Amino acid sequence: MTDQARALSQRLRSAVQDERVLAAIAAVPRELFVADRDRDRAYENVALPIACGQTISQPIVVARMLELLELAPDDRVLDVGTGSGYHAALLSLLAGAVFTIERHAELSARAQLAFAELELGNVTCIVGDGWEGFPEQAPFDAINVAAAAGSGLPPALEEQLAIGGRLVAPVGSSRQRLVRARRTPDGLSIERLDPVRFVPLVPGAGD
Repeated sequence: MTDQARALSQRLRSAVQDERVLAAIAAVPRELFVADRDRDRAYENVALPIACGQTISQPIVVARMLELLELAPDDRVLDVGTGSGYHAALLSLLAGAVFTIERHAELSARAQLAFAELELGNVTCIVGDGWEGFPEQAPFDAINVAAAAGSGLPPALEEQLAIGGRLVAPVGSSRQRLVRARRTPDGLSIERLDPVRFVPLVPGAGD
């Protein structure tokens, strides 16, 4: 735990009530997941550019998504859009197993280095098409999507959600909102929540 990470966690308290989420924010050094040129800005509550035209999301948005997932310590989680790896690192402290999928091999490799430095042994990195999820390990107790899914949730991700499972994703094009889908025995229950801004979730594998 760094002083800066602890201070960031405290600043997020007004918007996030889940103490486990706040503790995870305090424990993960965000500077490991930003570009070298932006390390002095790692604890600002802003999104920052990373490689491959992607971003590391604003901390308050990351924390809010984690809270909405209602994670239990033994949950199995699919993280769509590894990006910098920061979101997956936090998930690893909140759940039992994390499978994080990224279309850009460069980003996945960089994230793996950070996970190794932090000795996060419960994160599995996959290079592939996040739109299709990871059926080999489905069903998941929670699915986190860190890219905007356009007009609706990808059907494959809906299908990979366990009964009682929660899926949180930004949905929309010009105007995006966080959506939480909950799998019930009767189907999906959908809530539309906070306005957000994410890069689009692009079908297909990357480089």
